[in-house]
Amino acid sequence: MIVKFWSGGMRLVCELALRPLALVFWSILGARALDNGLALTPTMGWLHWERFMCNLDCQEEPDACISEQLFMQMAELMASDGWRDAGYEYLCIDDCWMAPERDSKGQLQADPQRFPSGIKHLANFVHSKGLKLGIYADVGNKTCAGFPGSFGYYDIDAQTFADWGIDLLKFDGCYCTNVVSLADGYKHMSLALNRTGRSIVYSCEWPLYLRPFHKPNYTDIQHYCNHWRNFNDVYDSWESIKSILAWTVINQKEIVEVAGPGGWNDPDMLVIGNFGLSWDQQVTQMALWAIMAAPLLMSNDLRQISSQAKALLQNKDVIAVNQDPLGKQGYCFRKENHFEVWERPLSNLAWAVAIRNLQEIGGPLSYTMQISSLGRGLACNPGCTITQLLPEKAHLGFYQWTLTLKTRINPSGTVLLRLER
Repeated sequence: MIVKFWSGGMRLVCELALRPLALVFWSILGARALDNGLALTPTMGWLHWERFMCNLDCQEEPDACISEQLFMQMAELMASDGWRDAGYEYLCIDDCWMAPERDSKGQLQADPQRFPSGIKHLANFVHSKGLKLGIYADVGNKTCAGFPGSFGYYDIDAQTFADWGIDLLKFDGCYCTNVVSLADGYKHMSLALNRTGRSIVYSCEWPLYLRPFHKPNYTDIQHYCNHWRNFNDVYDSWESIKSILAWTVINQKEIVEVAGPGGWNDPDMLVIGNFGLSWDQQVTQMALWAIMAAPLLMSNDLRQISSQAKALLQNKDVIAVNQDPLGKQGYCFRKENHFEVWERPLSNLAWAVAIRNLQEIGGPLSYTMQISSLGRGLACNPGCTITQLLPEKAHLGFYQWTLTLKTRINPSGTVLLRLER
């Protein structure tokens, strides 16, 4: 029996005055989610929803429907094309995998036409590739797509998932009758997963569905969930990415302080390698998701991804920022002259800094910053070595605390830097 203690756990601007806020963050960040041994760094993997949604038409679109064939193909590629080795270990099923009804014992069952071998067989296949399998369920009476929900079946469903060999549960919040049922349901499923004795990462959408009614209690959420969605679903569009970043900046005083090993704010999937983002916008998503210590759950087609997008997603230096064991989420501390500056403390006194060009007209813009302003004034005191990680790697050299650094950034693009003393 594995005894675990569960940790912490629809769809926008940063001011210079936020610098004092950073000092508040570090005084509060001693309070961490309970360590259950899971998600000590942000979860990495692949999730089907944004790219494949609820495509059930396996006759007309056999390569794009939600089926065991799709997940087996993705598992093969994750193992053979460097994804697993880069850290992407969870292959996650989202909504629409279920049969329309539970079986005679009240248990969830996979659609027999699209998953003829069953989920346990799929889990065994995924495990044989050195990967882990995630699955989807809902706290309410139905899933968002109308399949059977877990309300009234939390214990049965948790045991079913454990028996199948599931390693992550994404628990959605559609069709829940009221706020009390929502909170109780998320807690109940967390405890039910715990009682199975199997280590299952618990991904909640609790604050997303609670926020329209009242302010989420993140102290409560972080004691039950390993990561939690706060805002709307991501779309394959720049407007969607911008709205997520803007929401995060406005609410960072509330959410940054509760993130850490075992519990993370989840801004939703990476859509890099799809259709809606320019190259610079893809760089921005990757850089800011790393700064935000966000789960890196790709939603794309690994069978068709470009070599450029693949290299960005597998960039070991950027992944190292995201996976830094210190586990502190970064924040935006300055907005001025069409730029945002974000920073994140890393282990061994290092810092990550992202400078984002907010302008979407014209050509590249130059931005000059005081080295002494970075990392609460500590990152480069008395000096530091600066390496540019994105949009391409460049060793910029050693900078004394009194110097300035000038960068040039494309419209809607981001430069990601690593500062080491």
